[in-house]
Amino acid sequence: MIDHAHDLASVRDATERLLTAAGKLDNAAVAEPSRLPGWTRGHVLAHLARNADALVNVLEGRPMYASAEARDADIERDAPRALDVQLADVRESAARFARAGDAPADWSRTVELRNGVTDSASRVPFRRWVEVELHHVDLGIGYELEDLPDEFTQREINFLAERFRGNPEVPAVMIVEDDGRQIPTGRHVGDPVTVSGRQADLLGWLCGRRDGSALTAVGGPLPTLPPL
Repeated sequence: MIDHAHDLASVRDATERLLTAAGKLDNAAVAEPSRLPGWTRGHVLAHLARNADALVNVLEGRPMYASAEARDADIERDAPRALDVQLADVRESAARFARAGDAPADWSRTVELRNGVTDSASRVPFRRWVEVELHHVDLGIGYELEDLPDEFTQREINFLAERFRGNPEVPAVMIVEDDGRQIPTGRHVGDPVTVSGRQADLLGWLCGRRDGSALTAVGGPLPTLPPL
């Protein structure tokens, strides 16, 4: 069972960590490149704010974004803003998401996200937690995959493995974690490539933040994963 209330609290904690860290920047640093190709730190902060509002839309039964073009245009519009404006927007949009999450609702209902993707409403808080944690890393300001909460790292590895499971573009893979736990992903046919390594490196490979060079692949080359 997904504990949406627990995940909403985790989102609040992660948001405060991000705001505290980003608050040490200045306007020049916000305009510098982030770790995401083509995006400054301002783009990352703008995306975080607009994503919070988009997930409010999801929880309240509206389309997540008006369109893909509108989503991108909003991020480009907001990216050049000064640090204090960026931080206020992230904080205020996070508060709107928190209020939407605290409202009485049927958390077992199915909601629609981008590109026709559907999911249980109960997983929306976790999806927001993913956005906050990974984009904190993407800011490139000293928060690394190794700093993520252990619970989050394990759950995101499980989530991404589930997402790639059955994908015809990904060969059969067996992920072997530090504690010996095995998680299958990729195609359901063929002998699997066994992939093992540290939790942070496994997560980095699965979410496209690391190239997998720190991992060990047995039974074939390390698969190249399609973009999320």
